[in-house]
Amino acid sequence: MRTSFTTLNFMRSSIAALDHLVLATPDLAGTAAWIEERTGVKPSPGGQHVGRGTRNMLCSLGATSYLEIIGPDPDQPPPAERRPFDVDHVTEPTMVGWAIAVPDMQVELATSRARGYDPGPAMAMERRRPDGVLLSWTLTSPPSIVVPFLIDWGDSLHPATTAAPGLELVELQAVHPEPGPLAEKLEALGVTMGILRGPEMLIVELRGPLGTITFPSVEFVGA
Repeated sequence: MRTSFTTLNFMRSSIAALDHLVLATPDLAGTAAWIEERTGVKPSPGGQHVGRGTRNMLCSLGATSYLEIIGPDPDQPPPAERRPFDVDHVTEPTMVGWAIAVPDMQVELATSRARGYDPGPAMAMERRRPDGVLLSWTLTSPPSIVVPFLIDWGDSLHPATTAAPGLELVELQAVHPEPGPLAEKLEALGVTMGILRGPEMLIVELRGPLGTITFPSVEFVGA
């Protein structure tokens, strides 16, 4: 059995625990072009989420974390259910969630539940990269913008290893109307994070060779 970080009571910072950030957009190509213009990093193609009506592009944030830019896929028909991550309702690039990496999903779920927080059931997903490689993983459902969902890549190659390099994650904090309860949930997941009081959102700063992008203070001009 693989060793669990949280089972060892090893607390990680939000940046250290991060698997990926989720940036939802109504215009995937336009947002990718905007990121390239602002930071100097051109996002790489990720792949289709077949049946969900979405596609993604990726930027590596290091060896084990990345930025996922997700938007409607024009090559798929509208899905029967609404697209994930509120893609149908965002009007500009918006940070809508984050995932933390876990080495053994079942162990992590049991550990978190024993600590008083239930992340919910894990489900299996997959997507095929443009080069034909099939990626598969298990994950829990995103409970909210600031409460992370869990992801276990199993034997799949982590997307950060092939995503466009050059971005650095400078800041990752949360804003929440009730910082105390949020901190308790994060602690159950083995994560510490700066939390400000206010309307729920993620505060993110990304730095590239040409400049910096911050969220939620987005100055976006759609392409």
